[in-house]
Amino acid sequence: MKQHKELNLPKPKAIAGIPHPIPYQGSKRQLAKMIVAYLPKDVDRLIEPFAGSAAVSIAAAHLKAAKRFWLSDAHAPLMALWKEIIEEPEKIASKYHRIWKTQLGNERAYYDEIRNHFNESQKPEHFLYLLARCVKAAIRYNSRGEFNNSPDNRRKGALPANMMRHIHGASALLQGKTKITTEDYTQVLRAATRNDVVYMDPPYQGVCNTHNHRYAKAIQVADFVAALGELNDRRIPFIISYDGRTGDKTFGEPLPSWLNLKRIEVRVGRSTQATLLGRDHWTYESLYFSPALTRVAKRLSEPSLFPEAEYEQTIAYA
Repeated sequence: MKQHKELNLPKPKAIAGIPHPIPYQGSKRQLAKMIVAYLPKDVDRLIEPFAGSAAVSIAAAHLKAAKRFWLSDAHAPLMALWKEIIEEPEKIASKYHRIWKTQLGNERAYYDEIRNHFNESQKPEHFLYLLARCVKAAIRYNSRGEFNNSPDNRRKGALPANMMRHIHGASALLQGKTKITTEDYTQVLRAATRNDVVYMDPPYQGVCNTHNHRYAKAIQVADFVAALGELNDRRIPFIISYDGRTGDKTFGEPLPSWLNLKRIEVRVGRSTQATLLGRDHWTYESLYFSPALTRVAKRLSEPSLFPEAEYEQTIAYA
């Protein structure tokens, strides 16, 4: 594989705003700044056991809200991709550029070819291209553990120059201060300390072990709740994005009251599907704050902290 210079790619310009190199369904990039605003001052390490697009960690690094980061996810190809983005940005940007350019004029068949290559080799550059091209940027696996989402034939994926800027931007923010692991979330939580803040965005209940096979490993609700109880016992600060709703449709059950978590409901935008059907439904997501974060609880009633954000809060208690 040729290197960045051999492809004569221009030096990336600084990206305006917060970089997001990994397109990812369910990414918290719209809410990331707001979530970061609730962090205590001088966080030593921010941990994401369900890393996904790492939107909250990237925002925290951009806003200088944490000194160090730990990104982990049980999905090995995702973490291999993050490792290259953070540690070898020119290498992964160059590979993406080559794949993107080669597809031109034969996009549909080439997507299938790259998908087959990924299912055989799990290479990070193939995974990045698939996420950039697939329908809704959604990870989908079949019963054999093969990536099987189809391409969105209306687009070719992020332009290489744009992807390069996002990759270099994320690398500049996280390189040299980020631990990257592929571990079960329970292992990560056991290693957390009171000097850390843990942000968790586990998959919604109902998307694991379904016909979609979105996740290779299901998150069992009872096990997750038990892990949160252990964090409380150890006084580990944590924030969780969990259940949500659109109109009268809910996604997941609220976390149990015995965890003693503070809950707010955040309006994140209009439902696209409802809008197409002529309905004015908004999508809301819940954020939960651990008892160890009660010293910042008063900020939960200060929407003026985020004048640029389109959301509203409803204080509730689990």
